[in-house]
Amino acid sequence: MHPMLNTAIKAARRAGTIINRASLDLDKVAVARKGPGDYVTEVDRACEEAIAEVLRTAYPDHAVLGEEFGLQGPEQADSQWIIDPLDGTSNFIHGFPHYAVSVALMQRGQMTQAVIYDPSRNELFTASRGGGAFLNDRRVRVSGRIRFHEALLGSHWPGSADADGGHSPRFRQMSEKALGVRRTGSTVLDLAYVACGRLDGYCAVGQKPWDLAAGSLLVLEAGGLIGDFDGEQTWLDHGNVIAGSPKIFTQMLTSMAPKEA
Repeated sequence: MHPMLNTAIKAARRAGTIINRASLDLDKVAVARKGPGDYVTEVDRACEEAIAEVLRTAYPDHAVLGEEFGLQGPEQADSQWIIDPLDGTSNFIHGFPHYAVSVALMQRGQMTQAVIYDPSRNELFTASRGGGAFLNDRRVRVSGRIRFHEALLGSHWPGSADADGGHSPRFRQMSEKALGVRRTGSTVLDLAYVACGRLDGYCAVGQKPWDLAAGSLLVLEAGGLIGDFDGEQTWLDHGNVIAGSPKIFTQMLTSMAPKEA
């Protein structure tokens, strides 16, 4: 296993310990509201601090980009860690056990290491560029399903066209053709589930780099594809993303194609 991946695993597990301890008494967790439907807890901040400490102790010349504290370290660093300390905060504060820690390393513009850790299930998803994707040391692959009407998709999109940039009709076209669409509240875990075949595809709008970084490498190393709504590679910059097994990815793109007037 790559030493940088080992460090990422150590950091993610440390955050997971903080989350599991806090989950035992949620009434004592301080919660603040960042925006409509967007919350942050003292646990998010404590986890990000713990992850950053592990990473920057091991690699002081690396930068760390986190959801809560922004960029730490050299702005022009060739190596940047991208972390989401607790993806699925709303689930966490409700005691709904579907949330995860995400740690990814980007080097010269390419994701090279990825860890997603689900502390409530003790499931550890890992990937190194060129080395495959794993769940608890077992190699995983994307789903082999090929018929779109049998595909189960994950999603993260708003309920109005105003909020989603006018993509609602395209989402509706896609969801009507699939077997079903689930919105679980954790993009990080949805991408991990695509990588291991629990979901056949995933579609989201307006995601941040820390939502996508680790999961994107997992999907690619598990044999899947990832792109924006037109199949291009702007998804990390703009946050509009489709991921899935090759057959389902292609059909998701086709089903989302704007209808001709």
